[in-house]
Amino acid sequence: MEQKLLKKFLLNSNGAGYAGGEEKKWIKEPDGSTTIPYESGEWKSHDNFFGGEPYGGRMVVFFQNKPVWMMVYYGWVEEGVEADAVYRILREALKRMPAEAPYRGPARYEADGYIYLNTWEGDLTRYSGEEQIFEGEKLIYKAYYRGGIVDKRAGV
Repeated sequence: MEQKLLKKFLLNSNGAGYAGGEEKKWIKEPDGSTTIPYESGEWKSHDNFFGGEPYGGRMVVFFQNKPVWMMVYYGWVEEGVEADAVYRILREALKRMPAEAPYRGPARYEADGYIYLNTWEGDLTRYSGEEQIFEGEKLIYKAYYRGGIVDKRAGV
């Protein structure tokens, strides 16, 4: 599996996933979670999350039906803040996922008085990050994420 192809798939998957806002393609699971599936050629992604507020989930990417990459994430909107407005800004930021770091949104995005900030370390093989949204000076949203390449060799 080439990392260049994985990056390209992640960018396409992101646009078709949560950021794309096509809820009609989402699957409500019996356990109360939601799954956002995406396929392109030999690639598939499976983004499954619980939420509401707060939320948490994982995204797994498969190549030729074998898991190759994943991310786990957990986030929340601060109490007393209108979640819909925050998630609208989050989706707009996620649509701007940087090609060199296809994990979440860009380092910075501003719109309608909101500021989205994203910091990360590592690379596609092993990374972690944190995203925040501010309304003016007030922190109103925060999420953590981490992940990387999986199943490169045998182990239990």
